Amino acid sequence: MKRRYPRTITHLAVVSRFVARRWMRRAMFVIGGLAVGAAAVLMAMAADRAQLGFGLIVARWHFAPLLLTPAGFALCAVLARGVFPNSAGSGIPQVIAALRLRGNPARARLVSPWVGVGKVVVMTLGLACGGSIGREGPTVQVGAAIMHAIGRISPYRQPGFLLAGAAAGVAAAFNTPLAGIVFGIEELGRSFEARTSGLIIGAVIAAGLTALAVQGDYSYFGSTPARLPFGRGWLAMVICAAICGLAGGLFIRLLVAVARGLPGAVGRAVGRHPILFAAGCGLVVALCGAVSDGAVFGTGYAQARAILDGGPMNPWFGPLKFIATVASSISGIPGGVFSPSLAVGAGLAGTLAPFLPAAPQGALVLIGMAAFLTGVVQAPITAFVIVLEMTNDHAMVIPLMATALIANAASKLLSREGLYLVLSENYVTQVLGASQPAR
Repeated sequence: MKRRYPRTITHLAVVSRFVARRWMRRAMFVIGGLAVGAAAVLMAMAADRAQLGFGLIVARWHFAPLLLTPAGFALCAVLARGVFPNSAGSGIPQVIAALRLRGNPARARLVSPWVGVGKVVVMTLGLACGGSIGREGPTVQVGAAIMHAIGRISPYRQPGFLLAGAAAGVAAAFNTPLAGIVFGIEELGRSFEARTSGLIIGAVIAAGLTALAVQGDYSYFGSTPARLPFGRGWLAMVICAAICGLAGGLFIRLLVAVARGLPGAVGRAVGRHPILFAAGCGLVVALCGAVSDGAVFGTGYAQARAILDGGPMNPWFGPLKFIATVASSISGIPGGVFSPSLAVGAGLAGTLAPFLPAAPQGALVLIGMAAFLTGVVQAPITAFVIVLEMTNDHAMVIPLMATALIANAASKLLSREGLYLVLSENYVTQVLGASQPAR
C-alpha cells in the first residue's frame, strides 16, 4: 500500500521546487553578469596596454606606422577570416543576427566561446598596430558569448541570456548601466520580454558592480559643466546636429557598400584579395596618422576628452578620424565604432565651433558626440543616454534629446536603417547559407 502524503505537504513541495528554479535562474544571470564585467575590465586593460605599446613605438620611430599598421591589419584579417570566423568588425551585428536566429542551432557560430576569445585577441592586436577601433562593440559580442555559454549549461531553459550578456557588455565597458539597458531595448532586442526584464537588469547590475569594484566609480569623460544658452545657442545645436547626423549616415553608406560588395573591377579585386585590401586600409590609417601627428590612432578617447575640456586641436582631426575609422571598419579586423564615433563627433564639433560662436565649445562637443553616434547607430535614446552618463552633465539633457532626434532624421536621409541592423542581415544570410546541407 502506497504511503499518501497530506495535500498541504505536496503543495509545499511543488511551491518549493518552483521557487528553487526561479532563484536558480536568477543566480545564473547574476553569475553571468559578474563574468561579463570581469571580461570587460580585462578587455579595457588589454586595450590600454596595446595603445600604450603602439604609442611607444611611434615615439621612437615616427614612420613606424607606415610599415606596422598595414602589416598588422593584414595579420588581423588573416586571423579573423581563417582562425576566428565571425569575429570581424564590431561584434554587435553578430549579436543582433544571433538574436534573430533564435531557435536555430546555427546561431552558436556567431557567439561561441571561440569567437569571444578571438575577438579579444585580434581586437587587441588591431589596437597594437594603430587601428582606429573601439573595444565597446567587441565587449558586447564577448558578453553575449559568455551568457550564451552559461545559458547552454543552465539546467533551466530561459530566454534572454544572449540579450542580457550584450546589454551587460555595454554597461561594463562604458560604466553606463542605464545605457546598457536602453541599448538592449532599443538596438538589440527592440523590446524586453516581461518575464526576462528583471533578469536582464540583474545581469547589467552584476556586470556594472564588477567593473566598479576593479576600476572604481568614474565617469568615462569625467564631469563637464557645459551649458547651452537658449536662443542662438539652440540654432547652433540644430546646425551641428544636422551636419554630424549626415556624417553618420555617410559612414553607414560607406561601410554597407563595402560589406555588400563594391561594383565592377574594384569589387572583384577586393573579393579576390581581402588580405591585401586590409593592408591597403591599414596604409590609409597610417597616412591619416602621419597627417594628424598620430591623433587618429586608437580609440580616440584621449583626443575626445581633450577637445571636450577645451584644449587645442587640429581642425582636421574630425575628418581624418572619420577616414581612419572607415578604413579600419571596412578592413575586416575586429573592432568597434562606439569610441571612434564619439571622437569623430567631438572632432567635427570642434571644427565647427569657430563658425558657431553662440554655443560654448564644451556644449557643442557634447552635441557633436551624441549626433554622430546617433547618425551611425540610429538609436537616438541610446546615444544621448550614453553621452549623459559618460559626462555626468544633466544640464544638457534636453539639448541632447533634441540633438539625437535631429541627427537621427538627418542620418535617415542617407540610410534608412542603422549600421548594426543592416550589417546583421549579412550574418543571418551567411549563417543560414552555411547551415544548409550541400547538394
